[in-house]
Amino acid sequence: MLRDGRSMLILLGMPVVLLLLFGYAVTTEVKNVRVAVLDMSHDGLTQKACERIAANPYMILTECATDMRRIEDVLRRGGADVAVVFGSGFAADIVHEGGAEVQVLVDGTEPNQAVMRLQYVSQTLASMGTELASGGTGRGATGIVPVTRMLYNPQQKSEYNFVPGVVGMILMLVCVLMGSVAIVREKETGTMELLLASPLSPACIVLSKLVPYFAVSVFNVATVLLLSRYVLGVPVAGSLWALLGVTLLYILVALTLGLFVSNIVRTQLAAMVVSVLFIIPTVYLSGLAFPIESMPGVLQYISAAVPARWYIDAARRLMIQGVDARFVAQDVAVMLVMEIVLLAVALKTFKIRI
Repeated sequence: MLRDGRSMLILLGMPVVLLLLFGYAVTTEVKNVRVAVLDMSHDGLTQKACERIAANPYMILTECATDMRRIEDVLRRGGADVAVVFGSGFAADIVHEGGAEVQVLVDGTEPNQAVMRLQYVSQTLASMGTELASGGTGRGATGIVPVTRMLYNPQQKSEYNFVPGVVGMILMLVCVLMGSVAIVREKETGTMELLLASPLSPACIVLSKLVPYFAVSVFNVATVLLLSRYVLGVPVAGSLWALLGVTLLYILVALTLGLFVSNIVRTQLAAMVVSVLFIIPTVYLSGLAFPIESMPGVLQYISAAVPARWYIDAARRLMIQGVDARFVAQDVAVMLVMEIVLLAVALKTFKIRI
C-alpha cells in the first residue's frame, strides 16, 4: 500500500475532502443574495430602503437601474437574483394612503433558492414597513406590501432546475470515464506499441480514440433532451442550436479531461477510480444542488475550475430563461479556454514510449 502513492492519497485524502465539502459547500442557508433596485420615486424613503438592503449581511446590492429594460437585462445575464422596483408614487402612497406596493421580481430558475431569497427581501421590506407604521415617517403608515412575480419558472417545478445539472453530471461521468479507459486499455493490452509504431502521429492516434465516445455522448444528449422535454415536460425556451453548441463544447472538455487522466494512470482500475472522483466536484461545486453564492470564498474560486459549473449555468439560461446566445458568452469562453489548456497539457504529457 505504501508503494502505491496514488491509492494512499485517495484513501487518506478523500475523507478530509468530503468532510470539508459537507461542512462548507453543502448548505441550505442562503447567503449573498444579489439584489437589483429600480427606483422611480427618488425620495428619502426609497433611499432608506436601498441602504437597508445594502446593509443586510445576507444581501448584496449589485445594481441601481434606471429603467425596467436594464432590470430585465441584469436578471437574464445573472447579475442579480432578485429585483426590487419602487413605483414613482411610493413616498406619496406611504404618506397619504398609509401603505405602498413594491414589485419584487425573482429569478425562479432554482425554485427552492428563489423562495428563500424572496423571503429574505420581503422580510427586509416588511421590517422597514413596520418602522413606518410605528410612527417613523409617513403618518399612520401600515407598511410595505411586496407584489411578487416568479420569473422563468412560475410553477416552481424542481425538474426545471435539476435537468440541466443532471445532463452535465452524466456527460462528465461518461466522457471522463470512457475517454480515460480507452487509452489505458491500449497500454495494458500492449496494442499501444503497435499504434505508436504506425505512420500516424501520436496526436492523431489519441484523438481518433476519442471520436467514438464523442458520438456516443451526442446520442446520450439527444436521448436526455428528448426525455426531459416529452416525459418531464422541461422546455427549451431558448435557442436549441445554441444549447447543442454549448453541449458539444462541454463534451469535448470532458473527453479531453479523460485523456489527461489516462496520462497520469497506468491501469484501467485506477482510471475508473480517478474518473469517478470527478463526480464529487461536479455535484457539490457546480451549482447543481447547492448555490455557489452561499459557499466560502475559497470554494467559490475552486468551483471556477469545475467545467460543469459553466455548462450548467449556460444550460439553465438557455433552457429555462430562454436567453439569447450572447448571455452565455462568458460560460462558452471559459469552457473554450479549458478545452485549449487541457488539450495542450494532455498532448504534451502523452508518452510516446511505453
